[in-house]
Amino acid sequence: MQPGLLSLPWWGCVIVTLSLTHITIVSVTVFLHRHQAHRALDLHPIVSHFFRFWLWLTTGMTTKNWVAIHRKHHAKCETVDDPHSPQIYGIRTVLFQGAELYRKEGKNAETLEKYGHYTPDDWLERHIYKTHEKAGIGIMLIIDVVLFGPIGLTMWAVQMLWIPFLAAGVINGIGHYLGYRNFASNDASANVIPWGILIGGEELHNNHHAYTTSARLSNKWWEFDIGWMYIRILEMLGLAKVRKLAPKVRFDSQKTGCDEETLRAILMHRYDVLTKFAQYTKKITITEVSKLRIDTTADGKPSLLIIFTRLLQRDAVELSDEERVTLNQALTSSELLNTIYSMRQELAALWSRSTLSKEQLLKQLQDWCQHAEDSGVLSLQAFSRKLRSYV
Repeated sequence: MQPGLLSLPWWGCVIVTLSLTHITIVSVTVFLHRHQAHRALDLHPIVSHFFRFWLWLTTGMTTKNWVAIHRKHHAKCETVDDPHSPQIYGIRTVLFQGAELYRKEGKNAETLEKYGHYTPDDWLERHIYKTHEKAGIGIMLIIDVVLFGPIGLTMWAVQMLWIPFLAAGVINGIGHYLGYRNFASNDASANVIPWGILIGGEELHNNHHAYTTSARLSNKWWEFDIGWMYIRILEMLGLAKVRKLAPKVRFDSQKTGCDEETLRAILMHRYDVLTKFAQYTKKITITEVSKLRIDTTADGKPSLLIIFTRLLQRDAVELSDEERVTLNQALTSSELLNTIYSMRQELAALWSRSTLSKEQLLKQLQDWCQHAEDSGVLSLQAFSRKLRSYV
């Protein structure tokens, strides 16, 4: 086979391959994820179509399929209806067969109809991108071989594996299995690493699940979202307009009571509220658990401390029958753990009562703070004061 039109050393081929795959991941995070799935920003038609065309060349994915599956993931997160939860399918399956799970769900007409609304439906989408899904990756193969010769086959193979492994596997797999959490969202989402280039900012997965419609995925000052960097560049060029950002958490230490402003703030920042609740009660929980003689570490079962720590981060619905038995035994044995657990559940229930009026919700919030003050538990009293300072 003749060498390609471009004669590059091995390291040049590596750089080109990484550059091409980087464009692909930027297309996924900026166009498919933040623009199409969550409407966090608007894109100029030229930029929007470039991303559509590039994804057709490098992934063969249609916009409607990806968006519908992702929206269903948020709507059914960590349940049996979640298209790709490692909590349901197992980490190995999602990590190495995530693309297969996508393809399977993409054949579900009900999913596409229910969650695929407001995605492109023009002539190009109907007659080119959707009708000839695989033609794009075939064209990409020809381009790689013509330009780079035999090594182009390897470069093309890396391009084809990039999204199935990193996006469908790592983000959906490890991003719901292992990492650190800034927010106690009611799922297993985690931030894989504080900054990343290969995954385009999508590694900040817990941040995204806390504020799903934010165009910026970074939240802490030391987190770097490279996808947000590209959005800001496009915005400065007049090619993008940010519509939604995660609101900043603010406090007023002078506030001593709950008012409508407090209610609005904690409803907006509910996952931050639950995170701080877990932080304030962590030390006293560890101390109390150590006093109980409930051994659950045999046969690979999680310890009581692990179970209770998980409860402070997520709802009890995720517990197995054996874990529930352990929990009930602990709550019966310890009035302190029972108080912390019940108050956490009451706090989380506050923003699920959508049928209540603003006045009723405010009254429940005020009652909760008074209950915390009357509990005699110093950490709950301190958290109650913190809660009332949200603005």
